[in-house]
Amino acid sequence: MGSNVLMFSLLSTILAILCCDGSKNSILLLRTKSELIDPRGVLTNWSSDSDFCSWNGIRCSVNQQVHILSLNLSGSGLRGSIPSEIGGLFSLETLDLSSNSLTGHIPREIANLPNLRELHLYSNSLSGVIPVEIGLLVHLRVLRIGDNKLSGEVPSSISNFSQLEVLGLASCQLSGVLPWNFGALKNLVILTVADNRLEGEIPSELGNIQSLKTLNLANNQFNGSIPSEFGNLSSLRYVNLHGNRLTGTIPSELNQISQLLVLDLSRNSLSGKNAISTLQLKKLEYLVLSNNFLEGEIYKDLCNEESSLKNLFLSENNFSGSIDAIIDCVSLQSLDLSNNRFSGAIPSKIDNLSNLVNIILNNNNFGSSLPSRIGNLTNLETLSIFHNGLAGNIPAELGKLQRLTLLYLYENQMSGTIPDGLTNCSSLENLDLYGNHLSGHLPDSFGKLQNLVLLHLRQNDLSGSIPTSLGYCKKLQILALGDNKLSGPLPTTLSLLSELNMLSLYNNSLQESIPNTISLLKNLTIINISHNKFTGNIIPVLGSGSLTLLDLTNNSFSGAIPPGIGELRNLTRLRLGHNLLAGEIPGELGELKGLNFLELSSNKLSGEVPVELSNCEKLTHVILRQNMLSGTIPSWLGNLSSLGELDLSSNYFHGSLPKELGQCSCLMRLSLRDNNLSGSIPAELGKLTSLNVLSLQKNNFSGTIPSSICHCSKIFELSLAENSITGSIPQELGQLTELQVILDLSKNSLSGRIPSSLGKLVKLERLKLSSNQLHGEIPLSLGKLTSLIQLNLSNNLLQGSIPSGFSNFPASSFLGNKFCGAPLDPCIREGGGDRKSLSNAAVAAIIASIAFISAVVCIALLNIMMRLWCNWRSVSVSNSDKENYVEKESDRWDSGDKLSGFGMLSNSSACILESCGWREELGCPWLGQTRGEASTLSCPGRKEPGRGIISKEGMGMSLMPPPASEGLGVGSRDGSQTGSFCDNNPRPVVPKASRVIIDSGLRVRFCGRGIYSHHGGTHIDSLGSNVIGGSIIDLLPLKLVGLQRDLGDPEKNNKFKTIPIRP
Repeated sequence: MGSNVLMFSLLSTILAILCCDGSKNSILLLRTKSELIDPRGVLTNWSSDSDFCSWNGIRCSVNQQVHILSLNLSGSGLRGSIPSEIGGLFSLETLDLSSNSLTGHIPREIANLPNLRELHLYSNSLSGVIPVEIGLLVHLRVLRIGDNKLSGEVPSSISNFSQLEVLGLASCQLSGVLPWNFGALKNLVILTVADNRLEGEIPSELGNIQSLKTLNLANNQFNGSIPSEFGNLSSLRYVNLHGNRLTGTIPSELNQISQLLVLDLSRNSLSGKNAISTLQLKKLEYLVLSNNFLEGEIYKDLCNEESSLKNLFLSENNFSGSIDAIIDCVSLQSLDLSNNRFSGAIPSKIDNLSNLVNIILNNNNFGSSLPSRIGNLTNLETLSIFHNGLAGNIPAELGKLQRLTLLYLYENQMSGTIPDGLTNCSSLENLDLYGNHLSGHLPDSFGKLQNLVLLHLRQNDLSGSIPTSLGYCKKLQILALGDNKLSGPLPTTLSLLSELNMLSLYNNSLQESIPNTISLLKNLTIINISHNKFTGNIIPVLGSGSLTLLDLTNNSFSGAIPPGIGELRNLTRLRLGHNLLAGEIPGELGELKGLNFLELSSNKLSGEVPVELSNCEKLTHVILRQNMLSGTIPSWLGNLSSLGELDLSSNYFHGSLPKELGQCSCLMRLSLRDNNLSGSIPAELGKLTSLNVLSLQKNNFSGTIPSSICHCSKIFELSLAENSITGSIPQELGQLTELQVILDLSKNSLSGRIPSSLGKLVKLERLKLSSNQLHGEIPLSLGKLTSLIQLNLSNNLLQGSIPSGFSNFPASSFLGNKFCGAPLDPCIREGGGDRKSLSNAAVAAIIASIAFISAVVCIALLNIMMRLWCNWRSVSVSNSDKENYVEKESDRWDSGDKLSGFGMLSNSSACILESCGWREELGCPWLGQTRGEASTLSCPGRKEPGRGIISKEGMGMSLMPPPASEGLGVGSRDGSQTGSFCDNNPRPVVPKASRVIIDSGLRVRFCGRGIYSHHGGTHIDSLGSNVIGGSIIDLLPLKLVGLQRDLGDPEKNNKFKTIPIRP
């Protein structure tokens, strides 16, 4: 009995405890419900009237003790924050609130769940930091809290999860470094922290997690190199390091990861050569190395027949060479080698890769032709080889590719025709052959391409008409046939292309009027049929209310602009220029509130600019030039705050230029030339600080050039020519340093001087100031305008010399002024002419120069006189010497010698003879009697014979008649008389029998080079040579030449070289 009572009491206690615990859980869950927003009613059955173990998302234990083991409300559409009451569910092992719209922080109270094994909070909008306390969940095996707005650093306390198998922190805003102690997570299988802001180096300690199978660190800011320790992760199957800042080479150790299936190292800064080989990584299926700086060739060891590689992406690198090694990758399904430097031919055996689905080889240097065997790749869906150097024809075998959906061969050098077989590619959706040299007609069978969405054939040499069958390509959305030689009318069948949104046929020779049925194409957003020969009215192209761009320029459309154009409310660009349109500009254009480009130039439009256009507040370009528009320029144009170009030139506008235009702060080009505008140029134009071009020429503007224009600092073209502008050229124009194309102020009434500040316009190419009233000289500063290719200063009042830097310009650039200097006549300063007075500094400089030069000349003359005096002294000393030197050496002279400079000699004790500048080759030209006997010497053909020669005794030997000019003298020793004789041709005639004898004591000088006799010795010095002798010399009929010079001191006789003189 007692034992039964005890048992009953124990059971009652246990039931009470259980009842109390169950009641507490129920209360906590109901509080959790109250803090969540449940738009789908998932928590409707959470009620105190029922057992909480039956509530949605609740799983309890099945034993006698009732415990809540799992709370799973994933994907229930819940909103609000996670209630902190969840931390009271102590028995909870799994908490899954993922894929909801929960906000707020992760509650710290979650750390109170000691039995928690799995925590799933991913795909919400949770914010704040990951609580450090989460490290207390030591039994946690799965932690997935990614795809939230969590920030801050990754807590290193996560390394406490010794049993952790899955760590998902991807797609948050986490920053800082990845904790190195994550290497302690020995049981980790999946680690993904992709799409965060983590930085620093990848911890090499991750190489210690032998159980790791998935490693995803993509799209962070990791730097440094790839740890070679990753080669130790033998279980690893998936590695994604895409989108970081990793550098260095690819570690060859990665080839040791034998189980690897996917390796993505793309979008980093890796360099060097590819080290990955499927000879070791036999299970590798995806190799993605795109967007790095890898280089080199593709080596043979990349693949073999046992390779499992299905996807190879090497785009955006610096790989080069051929791609022949690819042929061994027989399992390939997708090949992307685009944007490299591969060259050579596409392998002819490319059909060995029979599994290929996608071939992307664009932006390389492939040449040769497209191999025809590519038509055997029956699984091919994408073939993109654009922007290479492919030549030859398009293989007709491509028509066998029934699965091909995309064919991009544009920007190559392919020629020939478009093969008809290509239209057998029934799955083709995108065909782009733009920018080749294709010719011939378009295939009539184009209509067979029922799935065609895009057809780009621009910039070829295609001719003929547009085939009517194109109208049967019912899915066609883009038709671009521009820049060809197509002709004929538009086929009416094009109106069947109900899905067409772009029609681009520009720059052909298409003609006739636009079919009215084209107006049925209601989805058209772009029509560009410019530069053709279309005629008629433009109404058929206005049928689509979806139009955003309409370009009909350079055709022959006529008639008025229909008012219905105002119904194209989506139109942003309207270009109708260079046609034959007439009438007024319809005011309905003002309904086009989104219009930003309006171009109606070169038509026959008349009337005024409609005020309704002021409603088009987004206008950036208004181009109405070369029409017959009249009236005044509307002031409301100043309200178009986005206006960047206004061109109203070559019309009949009159009146003044509205100052309101100065409010168009974005205006870059203002052209009003060739109108009838008058008044002054408003100073408000100086507010147009973005202005590049200002053209106001050929109007009737008057007044002065406003100095405020200097604020238009970006202007590079300024033309105010052919107006009636007066005043001077503002100095401030020199501040427009970006002026480059032209500065044209010609044909006005400008006066004053050319501002020197224009020399600052160093970029200027054309300067025109002609036909004004400018005066003064050309400023020297203009010489700095080294970029000038055209200059015109003609027809002004300018004067002075033309700077030397302008001499290459034609003379017409300076005519009508008072210029001199190249290219005009040279400058000549005359006494009566105007002279430019020199400054005091210039005068002083000239005087100083003259004094300096005079001093130099005086010093030079003194030097010459001193040298002459020294020579005279040496001669005097020689005459006083009493020694005799006689040496003979008969084999040094012969009858062929010549002697220049001879004279008449007396054998008296002193006689001087000189003769200069003259040479006789036949014999001695002068002779006379010795011992003072008189003789006469005549010079045939000469009217002024020389003077006489006097002997020792003074008896004269003369040349008759007396000379009219001074000759060279001969005198006696006592100096009684001197004389001279003929010194010019023709030479005197001398009897052959005459003799001249040199005796002792005779001194004869030949042009400063003397013959000296020193008391019995004769010293002959001719041209610096010396001869010493003592015997009488018979000079006739002897010819002497080449008297040798002593290399020693001529004043020392013992150094003289003696030369014998013999008849």
